[in-house]
Amino acid sequence: MSMNTNNEKITTNDSVFDDIRPCNDSEVQAELNKIISDDLVINSILKFRYPVIYKKLSFILKPFVKAYLRKKIQKIKTTKDFQKIVADFGEKMIATTTDGVELVGFEKLEKNKGYLFISNHRDISLDPAFIDLALFRTGNDTVRIAIGDNLLRIPAATSLMKLNKSFIVRRSIDAPREKLKALTHLSNYIGLSIEENHSVWIAQREGRAKDGNDKTEDAVLKMISLYGRQKKQDFATYMSSLNIVPVSITYEYDPNDLAKANELYEKDMNGEYHKDEFEDIDTISRGIRSYKGRVKLVAGDPIKGGFETAEELANIIDKFVWSNYQMYPSTLISAGADAGVSEEDKQKFNARIESYPEHLRQRVKDMYAAPYFNKDK
Repeated sequence: MSMNTNNEKITTNDSVFDDIRPCNDSEVQAELNKIISDDLVINSILKFRYPVIYKKLSFILKPFVKAYLRKKIQKIKTTKDFQKIVADFGEKMIATTTDGVELVGFEKLEKNKGYLFISNHRDISLDPAFIDLALFRTGNDTVRIAIGDNLLRIPAATSLMKLNKSFIVRRSIDAPREKLKALTHLSNYIGLSIEENHSVWIAQREGRAKDGNDKTEDAVLKMISLYGRQKKQDFATYMSSLNIVPVSITYEYDPNDLAKANELYEKDMNGEYHKDEFEDIDTISRGIRSYKGRVKLVAGDPIKGGFETAEELANIIDKFVWSNYQMYPSTLISAGADAGVSEEDKQKFNARIESYPEHLRQRVKDMYAAPYFNKDK
């Protein structure tokens, strides 16, 4: 078990985790002040609210916007207060950018119990946001969210994520010894969170499934199991103790389908893809504000055994994700299995595909079709 120098068991609030943990309630006001002091944030608000005049009059409007925000944030004292605002925003997002969200299985979860949610990964912010919303609606506590340090390039975005209970996965470390140290540190944080009855969300893989092929990476599961090694538990015993809940997430329309197809095309053509500095932030923004069609999340029962190795556990998670993935028209049409699809749905999907550059159309369709063929397995 994780111990401090006085042989006392540490907690996730211990200072040893200050480098990766979300902010606690005593830090909420400081993080909020960082956000409203950021010119990038203020300019974005002005541009959104006053698109015509913001450039000419921003120097006059800025102080008023800051004063208004300062007054607003005074009421936000805890992360729970902040997440209530996020939940309201989430409900508005559902009303304006989806044709409805179906949430299955979350009502079976026990209150005040820590679960490790492992889902397929399609969208940087929406995947954990919809899981949070499902938990919020069923009266459960929200999750601590694992995010890559590649998302921490903008200070205000970092503050927003820390307020929303995100903790940091350090992906940018290359030296093997330092990497193992960082992964062990992360595993300890996840394991202790579950012990303390805090739920955690982590994606089944590093990075989104850009080709639509949802596959759990053994390396993610092995990282999670490192804390179990310290407790002298074998892989199966420790992982079974974490209350792992597999979650299958389906978006009828992926707001970033074209961007994903373009990235895969560039990699094929040039051998690599150069990401712009703030591309991840743009991806998050597009995911939130763009049309998603219907959305479905299915949560399984906690996985209690039936595996000995990371590979076998990965197979259990994959089987759950594939078999519970919803076969929306976008998937059926792309897979050539559209016999029962309405003409209206066909026209809608085909119009979207035809609006894309010709060289990327098939890639987008392949992305939508992949879950159909996985489910077929």
